[in-house]
Amino acid sequence: MGSGLMGIVVVKCGGAVPAEAVCADLAGLAGRVVLVHGGAADVDRLAGDLGVPARTLVSPSGVSSRHTDPAMLEVLTLALAGRVKPRLLRALAANGVPAVGLTGLDGGLLRARRKPAQRTVRDGRTVIVRDDHSGRLTGVRPRVLNVLVGAGFVPVVSPPALGEDGAPVNVDADRVAAAVAGALRAERLVLLTAAPGVLRDASDEDSLLDRCPLPREGPVPHAASGGMHRKLIASREALLAGVPRVSIGDGRLPRPVTAALDGAGTTLEII
Repeated sequence: MGSGLMGIVVVKCGGAVPAEAVCADLAGLAGRVVLVHGGAADVDRLAGDLGVPARTLVSPSGVSSRHTDPAMLEVLTLALAGRVKPRLLRALAANGVPAVGLTGLDGGLLRARRKPAQRTVRDGRTVIVRDDHSGRLTGVRPRVLNVLVGAGFVPVVSPPALGEDGAPVNVDADRVAAAVAGALRAERLVLLTAAPGVLRDASDEDSLLDRCPLPREGPVPHAASGGMHRKLIASREALLAGVPRVSIGDGRLPRPVTAALDGAGTTLEII
């Protein structure tokens, strides 16, 4: 790797990013990297296979999120832990990378607070939803990660998190990556996406921003889509948690992690 880094690197990849290239690129980072993943497309496919309806919550401010009722929470856990994670572990093993799969439930790794009631807009009316099992991260207990990284393993981490009542809670994987990076005092956080980085114009891949300043609070810029909006929020949270450098990079490149560590994509900064 051309990065020359000695500290821990946290990498997040989603379902739209080719897993094989990411996993091959991590071969030189075993013992100082944590891989965090989501997998919305796999969740949707499994929900369809099982006949569980996929629904969306839209807040009064226009932010959309997955409606994680009890059936969908089970689908999400099955998809991430039973489909996406084994696929990543196989790809890592094929490249000689020793890896261990974890959810936020393992070792109490991720803690979250479920939102018992949420406002959502349906047919132009604001209604209250009480069966959603998603929430906000409240903490990371990184001991299990430190043990694994120290022993030369690559931890492969995904939601759900452990709720205050002991039940699983769906949390955003980008924000999981940011919180993990902060808790581990990581040198770098790399969020991989199916775009060159943060774009000034979401429809024009040539409008890449080399640097993207973020305010310490309030709305973030260039939030053209829900996925990128969440990555910008996560980037800000990581920077405010003390992560020295955060970048959003193109997961479609042949060596996407190396490229991001060497400066490709967009570097985020607090103004």
